[in-house]
Amino acid sequence: MANADFRRVGRPVAQAREALRRRIAAAARRACLWPLAFVALSLALAGCASRPGPEALNDVAAAAPGAKIATIYVATTRERVSPDVNVFNAGRAAEMSYAEFVISIPPNHKPGNIEWPGPTPDPSSAFVVVSQRVLDRQAFEAEISRERDGRPPNVGVFVHGYNVNFQEAVFQMAQMTADANVDGVPIVFAWPSEGRPAGYVADKDAATFSRDQLAALLTTLARKPGFGQVHVIGHSMGGWLTMEALRQLRLTHQDATIRRLRVVLAAPDIDVDVFREQLAVIGPLSPPMTVLVARDDGALSLSRLVADEHDRVGAADVRDPRIAEAARKANLQVVDISSLETTDMFKHDRFVQLAAVYPKLSAEAASGQGGLRQAGAFVFNAVGATVSTPFTFVGSVVAGE
Repeated sequence: MANADFRRVGRPVAQAREALRRRIAAAARRACLWPLAFVALSLALAGCASRPGPEALNDVAAAAPGAKIATIYVATTRERVSPDVNVFNAGRAAEMSYAEFVISIPPNHKPGNIEWPGPTPDPSSAFVVVSQRVLDRQAFEAEISRERDGRPPNVGVFVHGYNVNFQEAVFQMAQMTADANVDGVPIVFAWPSEGRPAGYVADKDAATFSRDQLAALLTTLARKPGFGQVHVIGHSMGGWLTMEALRQLRLTHQDATIRRLRVVLAAPDIDVDVFREQLAVIGPLSPPMTVLVARDDGALSLSRLVADEHDRVGAADVRDPRIAEAARKANLQVVDISSLETTDMFKHDRFVQLAAVYPKLSAEAASGQGGLRQAGAFVFNAVGATVSTPFTFVGSVVAGE
């Protein structure tokens, strides 16, 4: 064989070796960056106020004058420390536990914030628990079914995200309930997150562990007579858990349950390809599923790094016409909420600010304004508290077909 022939044969081998070298180098860089990313997240959290421990849920004597009261119900797959207390750890329980917390929100509460209690909780300046109960399943179902003001209640289920401890999940729901100023039954589905930045993989396993229990809770709620739609909001990794529960419901032919659900995913930490496959099984929802996104979400940027550069749904760019077209085809409402202010340095918790403008959004929807009555890609205008679509859809041309 001539030298030129050897060179021709050797060129693909050299190219393969170079491609392998680059993959190894990229893997090495990622191996170094993963712990750095978690360290950055840990330092950011350490720079904030210390995180609340179980003592944050201890009862105080009474609410302050002028305080707002929120009654929060909990269904959790966490382990209860003792049968007669509402203290839960990160262990995974074989059966769900239930609880009720009556929480006082201080008169000086700023919408979108949680005024955390200190070592000596002060109801005049902080969220505090004024009473609580350990519930069994029968008592839980009786409470959530009880009429309010002579009417069947509205029900909302909040599925929290990664790196959230039990007390944080309860207070998050109390904050949103108070800011939205709506009557109803707020339920936290508290899965056993480890509540630590480096616990990402463990949290993903804990969310998977909780998938069937969330599906069972949604089925129970959907079967309650007199209830209207059951509203479900899944944040971050809780969005992935919500989608997995919906997929489970569809695979087990619980179509009647799915028809009763109104689903919102906030900053969902879901691989785009996985999301596409989940949607293929779940099918279109009516009304359409709402997905709240922001391109500058720092937490999802870290998640993308950990996931070997696979894009996350919660960081979708609604300016991309392909996103708009895909949303229409999948019967989704993809809403960019980047304009909402946030004190979270990672810009991952913007969705909590929506609760404060919910009354205005609800009024606009009732009057036919707002734009969230069909599928598509939208931008939230925080100043006017309206939602609009910046796109003109042109079918196959927009889709690049």
